[in-house]
This record gives sequence, C-alpha cells and structure tokens, in this order.
Amino acid sequence: MPPDAVDQVIEQWATECPDVDVSGMAIIGRISRLKNTISPQLSEVFAQHELELWEFDVLATLLRNGSPYRLTAGQLLDSMMVTSGSMTNRLDRLEKRGLLKRSKDPTDGRIVRAGLTAKGKKMVSAALQAHAENERRIVGVLSKAEQTQLVDLMRRFITGLEQQGN
Repeated sequence: MPPDAVDQVIEQWATECPDVDVSGMAIIGRISRLKNTISPQLSEVFAQHELELWEFDVLATLLRNGSPYRLTAGQLLDSMMVTSGSMTNRLDRLEKRGLLKRSKDPTDGRIVRAGLTAKGKKMVSAALQAHAENERRIVGVLSKAEQTQLVDLMRRFITGLEQQGN
C-alpha cells in the first residue's frame, strides 16, 4: 500500500522531533481524515433530501425508536450527546419545519414529548434509504472481510476508551 498523508506527517515529525513518539497519530490522524472525507459525502445526500446531518439525526432517532415515534427531550439527549440548549434549538427548528410536533404527556404535564409528523416520517424514511446506500458505497472500498475486521477493531477501541472514562 502506498504511503498516505498521515504517513508523511509522521515522517516529518520523526525528522523534526525524533524523541517524540507520535505513533498514535497513525490511528487518530486517520480517524480525523476519515471524518473530514466522509462528512461532506454524508451531507450531500442529506441536502438532496432537504435535511442537515443534525436534522437527520434527530428525526432518525425518533424513527428507529419505533411507533409512536415520540421521545422526551431527555431521551433524545441521551442518545445524541448534545447539550440541552442545543436540543431545544433543534426541536424548535424541526417543529417550525413541520417535521415534528411537541406535546405534553397526558399523564404528566411536566413531560414534553417530541414526535414525528407524517411529513417528518416520510422525509426521514426517504433520506434513510439514500443514506444507507451512500454508507454502503463509502465502505465499499473495503472487502466484506475487511469491513468486518474494521468493525471488530473499532468496537474494541471504542469500548476500551469508554471503559477508561468510567
């Protein structure tokens, strides 16, 4: 395999600061480059469906949680890792577009649930199909065996980091 941009950066550091072990950059640098390479490709598909990535995330979270496609802001926060202020802003914007509707819980008026509207469900369902196809295309540069190996390694990496944090 020919060297990539990360190999060049590591080589430059080895020349300039040979006493610093930058071996972690071989992984972290590539993760960063992958994010920067993949994000525009994801955004392009969402734009074709008149959505931004964050809008898709909120709507898809409601959809994947099943009928009746409603969650509290707290439940959305738990699954999306954003601040409560950000979530409120996101819900406001999606509600203005008619993609979701907020309503008080019938048993406890203090609880507000966000639910997909018919328009929101239709939009996110169509975007999901295109998004899944796009992701398969992106990872298609790897063989199925390589994809499985990468998934296993990434799962181990993420689980290990999460365990360190606890």
